[in-house]
Amino acid sequence: MATTPRKPAAADAAADANAMPTSAHNIWLAGLGALASAQAEGSKAFEALVKQGMEMQSKTQALAKEGMAEVAERMEAMTRQATGAAAWNRLGGIFESRVAQALAGLGMPTAQELTALTARVEALERALGQASPKAAASPDSARPVRRKNS
Repeated sequence: MATTPRKPAAADAAADANAMPTSAHNIWLAGLGALASAQAEGSKAFEALVKQGMEMQSKTQALAKEGMAEVAERMEAMTRQATGAAAWNRLGGIFESRVAQALAGLGMPTAQELTALTARVEALERALGQASPKAAASPDSARPVRRKNS
């Protein structure tokens, strides 16, 4: 068996020390080359990525619109099946009665009471207008008379 002569350990260390700067220098040069390439091709790559992004966005928006349209159609069909016009009218009536109860609890007059009150006020205004047109037109008649205290 033939064996190759082995270098001493000190020679290995010296060879590694000489190879290290060359290796680091080559890595540095490779990094500079990558940077130069990225700068040269960067704007083209960026524009290509933007274009791809726009295409992807339009596709996803179209899919989302389709999905929303399908959901809206299903919901409309379910609503038509579950409730008819009578159910909505009944719901509206329940809502109106609850609001009327809440307003009555607060002491608010009903719509009929407001209508009757408005009619009474208009009748009183007409009666006052016919009774003394001169007094209604005079601005002094509306002011109260002040008396001096002596």
